[in-house]
Amino acid sequence: MRVVVVGATGNVGTSVVRALATDGGVTSIVGVARRLPRWRIDRTDWRQADVATADLTRIFDGADAVVHLAWLFQPTRHPATTWRANVLGSMRVFRAVAEAGVPALVHASSVGAYSPGPKDRPVDESWPTHGWPGTAYAREKAYVERVLDVFENDHPGIRVVRMRPGFIFQRAASTEQRRLFGGPFVPRRLIRAGRVPFVPEIPGLRLQVLHAEDAAEAYRLAVTKDVRGPFNIAAEPVLDPPDLAKLLGARTVRVPAGLARAVMSAGWHLRLIPAAPSMLDLVLQIPYMNTERAREVLGWTPRHSSWEAMQELFQGLHDGAGMDTAPLAPDGGPVQRAKELAGGVGARP
Repeated sequence: MRVVVVGATGNVGTSVVRALATDGGVTSIVGVARRLPRWRIDRTDWRQADVATADLTRIFDGADAVVHLAWLFQPTRHPATTWRANVLGSMRVFRAVAEAGVPALVHASSVGAYSPGPKDRPVDESWPTHGWPGTAYAREKAYVERVLDVFENDHPGIRVVRMRPGFIFQRAASTEQRRLFGGPFVPRRLIRAGRVPFVPEIPGLRLQVLHAEDAAEAYRLAVTKDVRGPFNIAAEPVLDPPDLAKLLGARTVRVPAGLARAVMSAGWHLRLIPAAPSMLDLVLQIPYMNTERAREVLGWTPRHSSWEAMQELFQGLHDGAGMDTAPLAPDGGPVQRAKELAGGVGARP
């Protein structure tokens, strides 16, 4: 089996490539990325390509499956840029899959594609995927779901799988997460148990988390098994602010959602943080997912708890962890953070 992984050098992509490389039925992997990595792994060849401009049909020719992971979280200040890469780029990926005659497409959707929903009971994959209109990330994820609806209708012979994961963490991606969402002012050395003074307890804040290795295993199963349709994937337990405070050895301080958003909005407008305040709105709106279908149909069981995934994130943030790909580059210290600041926090991909 020949598998093409689009967006192969990021948090999920590197883990998916590793998982596929351990599968005896996968004979070759093509990793596609905007910037070629120095990282090397068995049975994997690299292709440099931007989904918005490259000849993807040529790259996909002869593939048995394409895994589409490429996605820009930044720049939040220029939504036309993320729309071009995420929506128009995804449409080009899907078109190339059909033109190259690839029999299977596995697409990275998200819990963020779901319409607002309950936090006190889980929803399955039938919950509406119209997103939260206030944030570009959810709008784009939801729009691509609609594009896939049309694609499946027009190409019934292509097996399409939609993965809808929760928040995906691993040690090697911690610095990337800091750059994308926290920015250059996050104090690396303070992120360890006993040093964080408090965790804001925002009403309604609950997170479904999983480790990147477990997300990758779900993708491997989706590639190699004859399954179709959407799959929610997340580990247990669902985490709330007291859980995060326990992991950090901190106390909680009750903070109204409106105040938290105002603070985040001020930081974003002052270019102190890259994450737009609408991301907080999204996290407070998304539903709690039921993962039974992934366990029963995919045969997927996470090996890591959500606690373990968060612990790796916090430890990796403290250590400035990363790996030898452009998205996952480790923390470069004051010089790199100065470059982030000079480039305009949240202003470029």
